[in-house]
Amino acid sequence: MEYDTVCKKSCTEVELAMNPYASFLGGRQPLPVIAETSERLRAILEALGDEGVERSLAPGKWSARQILCHLADCEIAFAFRLRQALAEDHYVIQPFDQDGWARNYGAYDARQACAVFAALRKWNVRLVESVPASAWSKRLSHPERGEMTFQTVIETMAGHDLNHLGQLERIVAAAG
Repeated sequence: MEYDTVCKKSCTEVELAMNPYASFLGGRQPLPVIAETSERLRAILEALGDEGVERSLAPGKWSARQILCHLADCEIAFAFRLRQALAEDHYVIQPFDQDGWARNYGAYDARQACAVFAALRKWNVRLVESVPASAWSKRLSHPERGEMTFQTVIETMAGHDLNHLGQLERIVAAAG
């Protein structure tokens, strides 16, 4: 796998500025993390059941269903970002307003969100596994975080996954 030859480093302060989710990796490699997230989400969804998906960690916080919807939405955004980063020179990531996107989460079902995430994630993992080692260092930028690499986008995906998996697992634990 190309990834193993390119990414064997720890989180620095610069990396945290480019990727606020990097600290969640704790030295873990991002590709295995993103590859296993769909299965972990499926297990969490089963543990919560239909009623449990409406639980949240605290009043005013997103419910488990809303977190699943957010993850599906983010996977759409990451799918586009990955492909644009590979297709364009000096690609500039388009940020999005997660709370604006969340206004429509009442229309979505947790199982549908999980299915959308799983299908897109499988597609994205195949893409990431197929790119040559040279693609990992391809430069792009984020208007809020500055210049980064394709690798940073993958690390962001993984850290973001771990952040929200932790929230979901705490919801499951509080219910049990």
